[in-house]
Amino acid sequence: METVEMNSLSLKRPRSEDDVANADEIKRQKISEKSKTGNDSGQSVETVTDQPDKSLLEDTKNEIIPNEESEEQEDEELEDSDEDGDPESFADMMKHGLTESDVGITKFVSSHKGFSGILKERYSDFVVHEIGKDGRVSHLDDFSVPVDDEDPSEETFTVLSDEDKQRLEELQLLKNKETSVAIEVIEDTKEKRTVIHQAVKSLFPGLETKTEDRDGKKYIIAYHAAGKKALANPRKHSWPKSRGSYCHFVLYKENKDTMDAINVLSKFLRVKPNIFSYMGTKDKRAITVQEIAVLRITAQRLAHLNKCLMNFKLGNFSYKNHPLKLGELQGNHFTVVLRNITGTDDQIEQAMHSLREIGFINYYGMQRFGTTAVPTYQIGRAILQNNWNEVMDLILKPRPGAEKGYLVKCREEWAKTKDPAAALKKLPVKRCVEGQLLRGLLKYGMKNIISAFGIIPRNNRLMYIHSYQSYVWNNMVSKRIEEYGLRAVPGDLTLKGATAVHIEEGDVDNYTIHDVVMPLPGFDVIYPKHKIGEAYKEMLVADNLDINNMRHKIRDYSLSGAYRKIIIRPQNVNWEVVAYDDPRIPLFTTDLDKLEGKPLPVLPTDGKFRALKMEFSLPPSTYATMAIREVLKMDTSIKNQTQLNTTWLR
Repeated sequence: METVEMNSLSLKRPRSEDDVANADEIKRQKISEKSKTGNDSGQSVETVTDQPDKSLLEDTKNEIIPNEESEEQEDEELEDSDEDGDPESFADMMKHGLTESDVGITKFVSSHKGFSGILKERYSDFVVHEIGKDGRVSHLDDFSVPVDDEDPSEETFTVLSDEDKQRLEELQLLKNKETSVAIEVIEDTKEKRTVIHQAVKSLFPGLETKTEDRDGKKYIIAYHAAGKKALANPRKHSWPKSRGSYCHFVLYKENKDTMDAINVLSKFLRVKPNIFSYMGTKDKRAITVQEIAVLRITAQRLAHLNKCLMNFKLGNFSYKNHPLKLGELQGNHFTVVLRNITGTDDQIEQAMHSLREIGFINYYGMQRFGTTAVPTYQIGRAILQNNWNEVMDLILKPRPGAEKGYLVKCREEWAKTKDPAAALKKLPVKRCVEGQLLRGLLKYGMKNIISAFGIIPRNNRLMYIHSYQSYVWNNMVSKRIEEYGLRAVPGDLTLKGATAVHIEEGDVDNYTIHDVVMPLPGFDVIYPKHKIGEAYKEMLVADNLDINNMRHKIRDYSLSGAYRKIIIRPQNVNWEVVAYDDPRIPLFTTDLDKLEGKPLPVLPTDGKFRALKMEFSLPPSTYATMAIREVLKMDTSIKNQTQLNTTWLR
């Protein structure tokens, strides 16, 4: 098996841009006439299985923190309405972005000739099904609600007026000074009063009710049971003891990432997002199916959301006694359509056989490193160096490239005045990382950057140092494959259970490249005993870091390290080439299509275009587009995608 060096890109070859310019609306019927075959390079868009990171589009929007408690609806509207429109101007801005070689992604494992194709021309061309820890693939195939005598009647959801709901929500969220809300019972019967009591308690957790006579009329009075605590802890005494405390359900979503979806669900249910749990986050620009658990919300109430939510469906309800935990999954199963492929049948067969038999290099994909001229790994490196002025500067300074207009103004103000208050005034969306840091500087002062930075949610802060680890790992793996190829050699590392051990000379024939792991730098890992072990040290020395002292004076930023397989072989790999004429029609049926009885469109046997439909399963924390990169032999960076896409549009 030979390794293949990545060649330079040909700007004559087409590729889709996943994250810009309304890709769904761009019609590409003429693309085949403009396609050219040639060098082993190409396109893809970033997709990772179960990383906390956002999709590339989210990165372009500056690491929005969707579950921050102070988020406001107008922030969301600003985010949604400020899309980048003109592909050519976006491509010009992205000239300052990263390419794969900038983050150490330089090698391929297969020897086939690359070809082009369009990934995610429609978000429905990319479908992800979660694989649970028991190996079961999540599917939405049942809308029925478990029968439960304790459930309120359907009238519960309609008995309150919109005005009543608004007043009750404000009371529940402590948004005004009122201590109670009175709802007049228009048609006074005991049954009607019971329904109103049930409606208030089930739709607005934390509120209690009582009946009062006022001037000869009956009123239901809603009030807080236990102050602010009641909102975070739905009422325990109202939940039947025989029923599991958690309602598990399958969430089918389109073109929304997991945290955005949970925020929407929590708003409609009027609860806090932290009562939801899940095993992994899923992409935005895709159709994804995953399991979610929520504390003490009935299946009936969740099913009711199917009537009012766009791009979501909830089903397969069950009650259990446990929540879900991040990482408790076997991986994800992907169904991917690459449209308008230019490869010959032989090229496609070689590429897919190689993916199934050999696999792909387990690089951290481009999503890990951001999309602007300031890569996230540079900020991570500055944190590890304890250079807090540099951290502040890298996050807030003006930068070339694609950014929202208000962020550009905020950065310019910061560069001019170094005044956190003045810069914040330019920033209508306060929940981005820049807004968080500026608020921290306003609170703690310019001489306490560490505390100011600490206002940013922990996961977002750790993202920076994990990005640096990933940057080192990518570079070291490329060096390892260049130096020793695709075979295990003495001095490599392999795992015995959870413990890494060196492969000895006498044992080397018992191992293959699929057994080899390499470390992310940290204080609790060992390094290879060959040249690559020294290369780790040299790389960190060049970055003013000591590989033997990866503990940070701030515990959160101490890196213990981890091990990662260098080659991943996908499971359940299948593929077929299909012909089609209309790029707008779907090429397979989704779970929702099947539930709604939609037939698969009849495809022509001799269509104008060809598409490669591929399926494969990956373990957690691996990037699907690194697998697709290996098939197409193309660079997956937004920089190259936009440049090639703009060339095609011309």
